[in-house]
Amino acid sequence: MHWYFVAGAVLVVVAQAGLGTAALTKYWIPPWVRPRVVRPKLWGWGALTGSVGWSLFMFLGPLRGPDASLMPYALGGMALFIAGLVVQMAGQRPGRRPMVPPAPEGR
Repeated sequence: MHWYFVAGAVLVVVAQAGLGTAALTKYWIPPWVRPRVVRPKLWGWGALTGSVGWSLFMFLGPLRGPDASLMPYALGGMALFIAGLVVQMAGQRPGRRPMVPPAPEGR
């Protein structure tokens, strides 16, 4: 195993988890996705879920080696990563709002 692959994977997962934590605690969103994100807290939960799933997949699957005994856990990590992406996409859509009748005019 080349350690620069492992270091790069750790760097990306930690960066994604850091962005999710910043979105959850400070409502801060990176500038390149800020125009699209409507609900930063939901986007942050998706980023954290995706980073946990991604780390499970990488460190129990491809970066671990040819050991097949942990493959169900690695594939579960991939499913968790995809679920995190779905939650992040839900954070980019406006939530449901109740219909409020317009105020009568002329008063």
